[in-house]
Amino acid sequence: METKVRWIENVMFLAETGSGHGVVMDGSPEGGGRNMGARPMEMMLVSVGGCSSYDVVSILRKARQPITSCEAEVTGKRVDAVPAVFESIHLHFKIRGKGLNPTQVERAIELSAEKYCSASIMLKKAGVAISHDFEILEDE
Repeated sequence: METKVRWIENVMFLAETGSGHGVVMDGSPEGGGRNMGARPMEMMLVSVGGCSSYDVVSILRKARQPITSCEAEVTGKRVDAVPAVFESIHLHFKIRGKGLNPTQVERAIELSAEKYCSASIMLKKAGVAISHDFEILEDE
């Protein structure tokens, strides 16, 4: 796995992933940027949310749960020091479907957190407290 990150101007960078996708990262105007892209630390939260959501949807589909949508609201708290690393990350899943089994949903989230999501497990091993909860939204 690889990526290239190229400096564009000021504090704007363009990342190109090994699979050929581009991501623009930039800073706030106060930090010398033009707010033209996500902050690099926001991308860490995106990674955790994307990795976990991928797992949860895959596990629920394999369990034949009638899932119609999955949204992860990811919040991170950083230490007030340099480097301003994350001290905690919380994922709140909103899972929608018709007749979803809460036990299956909870188990899918636990499997992602404990076994499958490389992004959150890596951060957890680095000392970041990772927590999660969920709500089930019933389709009509």
